[in-house]
Amino acid sequence: MPSVQSIERAFAILEIVSGDTSGVTEIASRCDLPKSTVARLLSTLETLGVVERVTNGSDYRLGPRLPQMLGPVDLTARLLEAVQPNLEWLALQLGEGTGFAIPSGSAIQVVSQVDGPHAVQVRSYSGELFPAHVGAPGVVLMAEWGEAELERYLAHPLAAYTEHTVIHPHQIRDRLALVRRDGVCWAHEEFAEGISTVAATVRGPGDRVLGALYAHGPTYRFPAADSVDWAADLVHRTAQQILKPATG
Repeated sequence: MPSVQSIERAFAILEIVSGDTSGVTEIASRCDLPKSTVARLLSTLETLGVVERVTNGSDYRLGPRLPQMLGPVDLTARLLEAVQPNLEWLALQLGEGTGFAIPSGSAIQVVSQVDGPHAVQVRSYSGELFPAHVGAPGVVLMAEWGEAELERYLAHPLAAYTEHTVIHPHQIRDRLALVRRDGVCWAHEEFAEGISTVAATVRGPGDRVLGALYAHGPTYRFPAADSVDWAADLVHRTAQQILKPATG
């Protein structure tokens, strides 16, 4: 397929110029391609900002577009590097599983999860996407939305994952007001039967919301009757202290 072949050739060129500046003749020789083909591909890559000419006008190097594209990936990797030890510590303190989710449009994506010490665990949801209104991590992130974004979201029918999922717009608005006041959200059997979750937002420089830290466990043991406030406060305080050093 010509389109696939062009992509393969473009990647071969990028591999060469990522190591050192190179001209059309050298690239053509190393890729075993006609110079006219290399020149055409370089012209396209230059237009896209993926490569750029160096000052002599004949050699090429990687352009500014790639770092811009890779920036979010690098940021997520640094976030996870900072979050992971906190997830492990929190799981030991609470004796339950913990996780971290990030915004993904009007949904959330679970990007890391740590098991607690018990034999009975909540299954891993790492990598999965869920509607924002379903469960505590999404609700704390919804609390950061502007009115226009919230209005658009609530204008559509909302899925109920269980009979306890909050789907009525006025109830969601009331709940978001409480989250903004308290900084945390509890959800009991809203995402899955028999699972309780508490979550708080994680912020970076400039008070930017980067994700949601959460803890979850079987409802029959989490939270214990005498530890509701303690567990919520621990999740909240842990979320507050995580990411500024990692994203500065």
